[in-house]
Amino acid sequence: MSCSSCPAMIQLVPNRLSKPDWFKRKASPANEKYLKIRETARTLKLATVCEEAMCPNIGECWGGGTATFMLMGDTCTRACRFCHVNHGKPQPLDPDEPQNLATAIGRLGIDYAVITCVDRDDVPDGGAAHFAQCIRYLRANSPKIIVEVLVSDFQGNTESTQKVMDAKPHVYGHNIETVERLQSYARDHRAGYKQSLGVLEYVKKTDPSMYTKSSIMIGLGEKPEEVAQAMRDLHSVGVDFLTVGQYLRATSWNLKVTEYVPLEQFKKYETDGLALGFKYVASGPYVRSSYKAGELFIKNVIQSNATH
Repeated sequence: MSCSSCPAMIQLVPNRLSKPDWFKRKASPANEKYLKIRETARTLKLATVCEEAMCPNIGECWGGGTATFMLMGDTCTRACRFCHVNHGKPQPLDPDEPQNLATAIGRLGIDYAVITCVDRDDVPDGGAAHFAQCIRYLRANSPKIIVEVLVSDFQGNTESTQKVMDAKPHVYGHNIETVERLQSYARDHRAGYKQSLGVLEYVKKTDPSMYTKSSIMIGLGEKPEEVAQAMRDLHSVGVDFLTVGQYLRATSWNLKVTEYVPLEQFKKYETDGLALGFKYVASGPYVRSSYKAGELFIKNVIQSNATH
C-alpha cells in the first residue's frame, strides 16, 4: 500500500530497543460506537485501514465514532516494507462499493469522512475512476459531509489524479512516507520521493483551492535534518496539512524500528512545521495519516473559508 498506506501499526514483534513510557498504552474498550462501525463494515463488505494496517488508535477512533474506510479491497499490489496491509493479487473491483460506502457513512452519521485505498497497479487507471465514483456517491448521499481522501500516486499519472480531483474531495492526501534517502528502503519500487511530491504539486497547481495533506513516519533511521528537508519540500509544493508519527513494526517481515523518537523531537517537528507555514501540523508518536485529532481543526478551516 503506497501513499494510501497509513503507517499505523502495533508493535507485535520483538524489538531490542528500550520502549519509552508512551508505548505503554491501554486499549480503549469496545463501546457501542466501536461495535456499530465494526458491524456496518462487515455487513457492507467494506475494509477499514484501521483494521488492515493494525492502527494503534483503533479503539480511540472507533470508540469516538470515526473510521477510515479503505477502498478497492484489502490486498495491495505493492509491498512496502513498513506496511502491514496484505499484498499480492487483488480481487476485481466491487461495483457495489461506491453505494455501500455511501450507505455505511450515512448509517454511521459521520460528517467528516476519511477514505483511503490500496494500490491497484493491476487496473489501467490505478482505480482512480472507481475511487472518484465512491466520492460522488458519498457526496450525493450526504451533501454536507467533508471528504478527506488519502490516495495512490497512480505511478505519477496525472490523468488518474485528475479523475479523483474532479470528484471534489475537500482534502487531497498523499503520503511521502519517509525522507528521500530511505524511500527505496521502505517503499515499493513503484513509489518514489519525487513522484509523490509531483502528485501533491500537481493537485495544488491545478486547483489551489483544494487542500493537500501528507505524512512522514519517523524511527526508520532518518536524521532530523532529513526530516526538516522533507518538510521544506512538502511545503514548497503547497501542502497545507502535515502529520508526523512514530513507525511501529508489525511483523518480522516489516522493517525494524531503529529509534523510538523522544517526545521533545516530535514537538520540535510540530513547531518547525508551523513556522514553515503549514496550516496544521500533528506530530506525536501515535499520530497517523488519518489521525482524528486533526479532523476538527481541518474541518473548521474548511468551513471557515467556505463562508468567506
